[in-house]
Amino acid sequence: MTIDPWIIVIGISAGGILLLRDWRLTVGLLLLNYFGLAGLLNEQPFIATDFTQFNVSSLALIKMVTGVCAALILAVTALTFSRDYGLEDLDEFGQAELRRALRAATRQRSTESTRLNEYLLPFLSGVAGLTASLMLPIIYPIAPSPSLDFAWYWLVLSGVLAMATANDVLKIGLGMLLCTSGIDLLYSAVISAPTASGLKIMPLLLLSIVQILLALAIAYLAGLVYGRLKTLTIGELYRG
Repeated sequence: MTIDPWIIVIGISAGGILLLRDWRLTVGLLLLNYFGLAGLLNEQPFIATDFTQFNVSSLALIKMVTGVCAALILAVTALTFSRDYGLEDLDEFGQAELRRALRAATRQRSTESTRLNEYLLPFLSGVAGLTASLMLPIIYPIAPSPSLDFAWYWLVLSGVLAMATANDVLKIGLGMLLCTSGIDLLYSAVISAPTASGLKIMPLLLLSIVQILLALAIAYLAGLVYGRLKTLTIGELYRG
């Protein structure tokens, strides 16, 4: 399998989403992943370059617009539910107590986030997913090239593993978007093969709309969880 720069971008960004916890990093990596996906498809010989002056295909443009929309939706959601509301209803003593509790929670969170065991499971699962993504194109090739097979296998597996090891609602959404990106890549590659019927703009637009709607659904779910628990952490659902 030829080492392609866009494959490296896709691999690192999806792996970073799987390993990292800070939404400021993971949402940025999601956007980078979509741009890597657009670049990978844009250089394929079976993808026609519609905008010749910019050497960009309409398919790559759709992927970039979809990535920007999905990343913006999740970023606004994270910003919205990381703020404190209702402070104007508290007196000065209540606000002082709230600030004290917030500082204590921040110290505890920063201490817990440095523990290696929190990253051990995502790391080991990522190694297993990467190994499977390298082996599956040899065992069961589907796409026209091994690099495309690796890319869509890795996107789907890293998305599933990100959901399985997620610690908050946004991480689940990021994992779902990785899975749908992998399926989108597989469809685009298989349907563009010489023996296939060729790409049609409407199915591609529908796939992109599904991904944007998925990001909106995650934003709505995050709002429901935050409204009930005042946090997006999944572990709070199991606490009494």
